[in-house]
Amino acid sequence: MSQAPLPRLVIASLGGTVSMQAVAPGQGVTPQLDCAALLASLPQLAALAQIDTATLCLLPSASLGFQGLLEVLAWARAQVQGGAQAVVLSQGTDTMEETAYFLDLLWPFEAPLVMTGAMRAASQPGADGPANLLAAVQVATTQASRGRGVLVVINDQIHLAAQVRKTASLALAAFESPGEGPLGVLVEGIVRYRQPPSPRRVVPEPGRDAPRIALLEACLDADTMLLHALPDLGYTGLVVAGFGAGHVSRAWADALADLARHMPVIVATRTGSGPTARATYGFVGGEIDLLARGIHMAGTLCPRKCRILLWLLSAAGEADSLEGWLLN
Repeated sequence: MSQAPLPRLVIASLGGTVSMQAVAPGQGVTPQLDCAALLASLPQLAALAQIDTATLCLLPSASLGFQGLLEVLAWARAQVQGGAQAVVLSQGTDTMEETAYFLDLLWPFEAPLVMTGAMRAASQPGADGPANLLAAVQVATTQASRGRGVLVVINDQIHLAAQVRKTASLALAAFESPGEGPLGVLVEGIVRYRQPPSPRRVVPEPGRDAPRIALLEACLDADTMLLHALPDLGYTGLVVAGFGAGHVSRAWADALADLARHMPVIVATRTGSGPTARATYGFVGGEIDLLARGIHMAGTLCPRKCRILLWLLSAAGEADSLEGWLLN
């Protein structure tokens, strides 16, 4: 009996630690390895899929941007429309939680888009890049991965784009989904999901005009000068990383109320885990007061992802639908 053909998979590199090496002893690592070089140590991949590779850029992930990600999205779309059954992207971990969510909001296919990276450079002992790339391919070629949008696969865990966060600066186990846990895990190369796919929706393609969305963090005794300056600086939306369950000072509450008359304002929590409240605290600057002033509460969506959501909705002319997208 003939075997079924292997799935067609496309893997692309954007750079990041997974691609980094030191060009001379004692120097810091920088992106050096293209996608083909990253896969050279993984002969196991040949038994999993027919693989094409591409190197879209070699950048530290802090230097990626929205317009570049739209180009990556267009490339990935073309691969699926050309017959690829899944796409894998490797990039730096510093912004992976943000890039994954950005792409997830725009990814319309059943085919999985899987993202991975590394915490140790390719030239370091114990480099984790090859293992993460192998795991990403195993997830991408698993039928149960379809319909889940963009997935982050790292350290043998699978995370949803909307939930994953980088929670450690240098540790190998740097990624978590606070409050939820990973969506799935790999055990001896076998993908195990905790739950079936959930219904998804996507944001319309952005228009040509790029909005400017500010992200500011509430902190003890902060003044309001930056808040008052935002409209004159050309900003069209604001996200605040607020105290606790989504709180700000009395002075900030007044300033945010003024801004909310002219632009969408979201208050998230800066804590790193848990949702904003909606009906617990009644003081000025608490969530009940902020909601009454026309300010949106982020729910479980972190401040950085709130900014991405508001940017994409604003760019698509859909900012009025913001409340229906927030994860309350």
